Amino acid sequence: MDFTVTKYTEFLDSIRSGSYSFQSFSESLAHISNKSIILRHDVDLLPSNSLVFAKIQRDRGIKGVYYFRAVPESWNEYIIKGISELGHEIGYHYECLTTCNGNLSLAIKDFEKNLTALRKLAPVSTICMHGSPMSKYDSKDLWKTYSYRDFGILGEPYFDIDFGKVAYFTDTGRRWDGEKVSVRDKVDSTFGHRFRTTDEIIAALRSNELPDQMMFTFHPQRWNDDPWQWTKELISQNVKNLVKQYFFIKE
Repeated sequence: MDFTVTKYTEFLDSIRSGSYSFQSFSESLAHISNKSIILRHDVDLLPSNSLVFAKIQRDRGIKGVYYFRAVPESWNEYIIKGISELGHEIGYHYECLTTCNGNLSLAIKDFEKNLTALRKLAPVSTICMHGSPMSKYDSKDLWKTYSYRDFGILGEPYFDIDFGKVAYFTDTGRRWDGEKVSVRDKVDSTFGHRFRTTDEIIAALRSNELPDQMMFTFHPQRWNDDPWQWTKELISQNVKNLVKQYFFIKE
């Protein structure tokens, strides 16, 4: 079955056998290696799933970046500290324009407050927008007025990665070809690779058919070995996909 921790582990082992190096996002901003992968994790829900991912990576000498939202369903101080201590990068998954109903002055204060709180738990030098698909506000618009560099932030993936050179794959929608069910997790890319399942990506890795530089985005709450949690997430995500397609995505 796809979207299990077992399948995720198989995915990682396939990457390792393909001679790729692993970089955190902040490392890639200084210099991106010729054959490298950035593993990004958006901790939207169930932070315990992210800790499982982080431990699996640590056991294989792999590092990734984990973006935490400033909401109770994501913000777990024990897990944030734990993932940082495992050697992974911690970042802020901001959604300030949504939580502040589009008020720019309140949103930037909220951003600073949450960033400061997160930095008390772990070093933070990068941020990443949370899509908030049911909201009319795109939190990336905050940076049309302000600059995240004023807060000591080195980069934001949607602004600071050249996706003409770095291929982007995301499990948004609980599928790897979820462009049609994604409201904001989209990039302008020159790459034509399209996959529906993790097995298809694994096969391409083993056949050496993938680009040299890639970012993979995971939402660890979607990946479960427990049959009940796996089924619950499948049904929930399918419903969300339908709602987004009919009410929030403009053709």
